[in-house]
Amino acid sequence: MTNSLLPTGFRDRLPPEADASARLVRAILDTAASHGYERVQAPLAEYEASLTGSLGTSARDLLRFVDPVSGETMAVRSDITGQIGRIASTRMGHHPRPVRLSYGGPVVKLRATQLRPEREMMQVGAELIGLDSVAAAIEVVSVAIEGLKAAGVKDITLDLTMPDLLDVLKPKGDREELKAALDAKDAGAVPAALAPLIAAAGALPDALDRMRAFDSEGKLKDRLDAIEAIAAAVPTDIRVTLDPTERHGFEYQTWFGFSLFSAHASGEIGRGGAYRIGKEPAIGFSAYIDPLIDAGLAQGERRRLFLPIGTMPQKAASLRAEGWVTVAQLTEEDSAEAQICTHVLRNGRPEPV
Repeated sequence: MTNSLLPTGFRDRLPPEADASARLVRAILDTAASHGYERVQAPLAEYEASLTGSLGTSARDLLRFVDPVSGETMAVRSDITGQIGRIASTRMGHHPRPVRLSYGGPVVKLRATQLRPEREMMQVGAELIGLDSVAAAIEVVSVAIEGLKAAGVKDITLDLTMPDLLDVLKPKGDREELKAALDAKDAGAVPAALAPLIAAAGALPDALDRMRAFDSEGKLKDRLDAIEAIAAAVPTDIRVTLDPTERHGFEYQTWFGFSLFSAHASGEIGRGGAYRIGKEPAIGFSAYIDPLIDAGLAQGERRRLFLPIGTMPQKAASLRAEGWVTVAQLTEEDSAEAQICTHVLRNGRPEPV
């Protein structure tokens, strides 16, 4: 008997979770398609330099190996956004801007975290390449929220951030220690002049008021106005917050970033923001399917109809056209219970088991 154990951070998805995953991916991609985002498919693995080159990201999360054909170092993707950037700047470099692309597929992290123990995850999202304006940000945030709602997500919170805030406020000098202190929300290690940034986090519009009070020189006025405009376009049933110093997971985002949460799912369920592919601006989002599956979303009601031996194919086809999932009896020993059916066909009509 072969070893059935899986490596840490990897797992099988069995019914009905695998079906739920497919439905969630399709709901988000269909929403993106309805807004003009065309789907592309990128390979699971590429040369390491290609995966890190388009966005200038770190290789620390990449599972690397040597390609036996070329002898070059390859890696399994840990994020699909960079691949979309490569496609947009090379294969679709001739396409008029902005170009709208969507994607969905598995990604693999080299190491798990305490908050997210999975190393293999399903990522789905959309990227708008060629613009990172307020109008582009509003569209991307709207598509992300609409897609999650279509997937059955409720009680959504949108958390806005300003990933390069410190670069604007302190454009010169070594900022790494200061960034680390802000990341840790360590007010004691932050200069008194910047401590209000930590206290500014909270629900809009109070957080914006605190940021405007901090921004006495007006260095952040345009960005704060942009964030206010983005928040104003969000549906009223969405809770909106602002954490101006949050940078975890926003290593390549520029002036604007956002995270999405749900009261019914653990951890982050989506992330996005503005970034650059080389010199070209872009903005997009990614949704993470696994927390949604674990929360029991999109599993749906089972309607499995057991068809006894002798059921006419035309009858079975008409039942499927009505929305039934039909399961044919293939042996005398087979039963509706064994096939996890909710109904059985008796006298030409579905009846509960």
